[in-house]
Amino acid sequence: MIKNSIVLVPFPFDDFSIMKVRPAGCLRGEIGIYNHVVISFISSKIPNEILPSDIIIKLDTDNNSEMDLVIDSMIRLHKLVTIPETLIKRKLGVLNNALNNEVKEKLKDLFGI
Repeated sequence: MIKNSIVLVPFPFDDFSIMKVRPAGCLRGEIGIYNHVVISFISSKIPNEILPSDIIIKLDTDNNSEMDLVIDSMIRLHKLVTIPETLIKRKLGVLNNALNNEVKEKLKDLFGI
Protein backbone atom coordinates (compact mmCIF):
# COMPACT_ATOMS: atom_id res chain seq x y z
CA MET A 1 0.00 0.00 0.00
CA ILE A 2 1.45 3.36 -0.99
CA LYS A 3 -1.19 5.66 0.49
CA ASN A 4 0.42 8.16 2.92
CA SER A 5 3.84 7.37 1.45
CA ILE A 6 6.48 9.71 0.14
CA VAL A 7 7.46 8.53 -3.33
CA LEU A 8 9.75 9.63 -6.16
CA VAL A 9 7.87 10.43 -9.37
CA PRO A 10 8.33 12.45 -12.54
CA PHE A 11 6.43 15.66 -11.73
CA PRO A 12 5.65 18.31 -14.38
CA PHE A 13 6.75 21.91 -14.06
CA ASP A 14 3.96 24.51 -14.04
CA ASP A 15 4.16 25.01 -17.80
CA PHE A 16 4.33 21.22 -18.48
CA SER A 17 7.42 21.82 -20.65
CA ILE A 18 9.52 19.28 -18.76
CA MET A 19 9.19 16.80 -15.95
CA LYS A 20 11.64 16.25 -13.13
CA VAL A 21 11.84 13.33 -10.70
CA ARG A 22 10.79 14.76 -7.35
CA PRO A 23 9.38 13.60 -4.03
CA ALA A 24 5.62 13.57 -3.76
CA GLY A 25 3.08 12.64 -1.13
CA CYS A 26 0.82 9.80 -2.18
CA LEU A 27 -2.63 10.85 -0.97
CA ARG A 28 -4.68 7.99 -2.33
CA GLY A 29 -3.94 4.35 -3.06
CA GLU A 30 -4.58 2.74 -6.41
CA ILE A 31 -7.86 3.62 -8.13
CA GLY A 32 -9.48 1.58 -10.92
CA ILE A 33 -8.12 -0.93 -13.36
CA TYR A 34 -5.26 1.37 -14.38
CA ASN A 35 -4.03 1.74 -10.79
CA HIS A 36 -3.97 5.53 -10.75
CA VAL A 37 -2.80 7.32 -7.60
CA VAL A 38 -3.24 10.93 -6.46
CA ILE A 39 -0.03 12.67 -5.46
CA SER A 40 0.91 16.08 -4.12
CA PHE A 41 4.08 18.01 -4.88
CA ILE A 42 6.79 18.14 -2.20
CA SER A 43 9.36 20.91 -2.49
CA SER A 44 12.54 21.68 -0.60
CA LYS A 45 12.15 25.34 -1.54
CA ILE A 46 10.06 27.02 1.14
CA PRO A 47 8.74 30.36 -0.15
CA ASN A 48 8.25 33.50 1.95
CA GLU A 49 4.49 33.28 1.43
CA ILE A 50 3.07 30.10 2.94
CA LEU A 51 -0.35 29.25 1.50
CA PRO A 52 -3.16 27.69 3.57
CA SER A 53 -2.72 24.50 1.53
CA ASP A 54 0.99 24.18 2.37
CA ILE A 55 2.44 21.97 5.10
CA ILE A 56 6.01 22.53 6.23
CA ILE A 57 8.03 19.48 7.26
CA LYS A 58 10.76 20.52 9.69
CA LEU A 59 13.31 17.77 10.13
CA ASP A 60 14.37 18.99 13.56
CA THR A 61 10.81 18.91 14.97
CA ASP A 62 8.85 16.37 12.90
CA ASN A 63 9.52 12.67 13.31
CA ASN A 64 11.51 12.14 10.11
CA SER A 65 12.72 8.62 10.79
CA GLU A 66 10.14 7.08 8.44
CA MET A 67 9.98 9.89 5.85
CA ASP A 68 13.55 9.66 4.48
CA LEU A 69 13.74 13.32 3.50
CA VAL A 70 17.15 14.99 3.78
CA ILE A 71 16.12 18.65 4.02
CA ASP A 72 13.21 20.70 5.41
CA SER A 73 10.44 20.48 2.83
CA MET A 74 6.91 21.56 2.06
CA ILE A 75 3.89 19.55 0.95
CA ARG A 76 1.99 21.71 -1.55
CA LEU A 77 -1.57 20.32 -1.49
CA HIS A 78 -2.78 22.71 -4.20
CA LYS A 79 -0.38 20.99 -6.62
CA LEU A 80 -2.08 17.65 -7.20
CA VAL A 81 -1.69 15.18 -10.05
CA THR A 82 -3.27 11.81 -10.81
CA ILE A 83 -0.77 9.39 -12.33
CA PRO A 84 -0.50 5.66 -13.05
CA GLU A 85 1.20 3.85 -10.18
CA THR A 86 3.75 2.53 -12.68
CA LEU A 87 5.30 6.04 -12.86
CA ILE A 88 6.44 5.77 -9.23
CA LYS A 89 10.19 5.29 -9.29
CA ARG A 90 10.44 4.19 -5.66
CA LYS A 91 9.02 4.67 -2.19
CA LEU A 92 11.09 6.94 0.05
CA GLY A 93 9.16 6.68 3.29
CA VAL A 94 5.90 7.27 5.11
CA LEU A 95 4.25 10.41 6.48
CA ASN A 96 3.85 10.22 10.25
CA ASN A 97 0.41 10.32 11.89
CA ALA A 98 0.58 14.01 12.81
CA LEU A 99 1.36 15.01 9.22
CA ASN A 100 -1.31 12.64 7.86
CA ASN A 101 -3.89 14.32 10.09
CA GLU A 102 -2.72 17.77 8.97
CA VAL A 103 -2.99 16.68 5.32
CA LYS A 104 -6.58 15.51 5.87
CA GLU A 105 -7.61 18.76 7.55
CA LYS A 106 -5.97 20.96 4.94
CA LEU A 107 -7.54 18.97 2.08
CA LYS A 108 -10.97 19.47 3.68
CA ASP A 109 -10.32 23.21 3.84
CA LEU A 110 -8.88 23.34 0.32
CA PHE A 111 -11.89 21.62 -1.23
CA GLY A 112 -14.51 22.95 1.19
CA ILE A 113 -15.65 19.55 2.40
